[in-house]
Amino acid sequence: MVHSMTGFGRSMMKRDDYEVTVEIRSVNHRFSEISIRLPRQLLSSEEKIKKIVQRYINRGRVELYITVKGEPFFERSLLVDWPLVEQYIQALNKIKQQFEIKDSIKIDHIIQQHDLFDIQEEHCENSELEQLIFEAVTDATLKLLEMRKLEGEELKQDVLSRLKELTVLIAQIEEHAPLVAKSFQEKISMRISEFLSGNIDENRILTEAAIFADKVDISEELTRLKSHIRQFEETLKKNEPIGRKLDFIVQEMNREANTIGAKGNDQNIAKYVVDLKSIIEKIKEQVQNIE
Repeated sequence: MVHSMTGFGRSMMKRDDYEVTVEIRSVNHRFSEISIRLPRQLLSSEEKIKKIVQRYINRGRVELYITVKGEPFFERSLLVDWPLVEQYIQALNKIKQQFEIKDSIKIDHIIQQHDLFDIQEEHCENSELEQLIFEAVTDATLKLLEMRKLEGEELKQDVLSRLKELTVLIAQIEEHAPLVAKSFQEKISMRISEFLSGNIDENRILTEAAIFADKVDISEELTRLKSHIRQFEETLKKNEPIGRKLDFIVQEMNREANTIGAKGNDQNIAKYVVDLKSIIEKIKEQVQNIE
């Protein structure tokens, strides 16, 4: 089955006091690249989450966003620098005495000094929350995979239709190719006849035409091009990542088309080659998004 590398999936799951939302999207990429954004308190689970995604996605750039609502999954504790608080109060009292300030020291004067306090967060292991996250990631990834399958089927049908167009063009070129050598033979015969006023060597004309026909023979290129089309169609049937192989086949198709254009030495074949290359380029664009 053909899979596209473009898709989106979303999952929201609730359990007890937690609500987990996972959004995942993917685009085409030469390799596999997974980016995960989640609360920093859950960074220890990042590798496990990545392995879940890799179970289903072999190629493409994947971005995963995870948000968690509910009871905090970490404990906070307030730390007070008591020696510094004591020094601070002593300093305030000394200032009052030295400058004969009558105002009393208030708790607000202490609280406003942020360097006296520190809030420490300690992550709490929560296997139930972690399991809920894994389930939501799996569900979102499967939805992404389903979208990639649907789009992949559309890509498959599109490239198959273009392969049929290529097959038709190849048949037209095969039909026209023999006429090129025949036309050359007639032209060279006429020119030599005019030059020698009808006194010509027929065998020499045939030999020259045969040499020319051999040089412009494109039968091998057409045969290889048809073989590439069959390989492409067979590859589309495989149940594995096929994008890179298809990309290679398309490059070979383009190489054969260029050779046909160079050897054809005919205006009509040149037009066919332009159409060939145009279709191959469209196939290449579609292949870029196949996993």
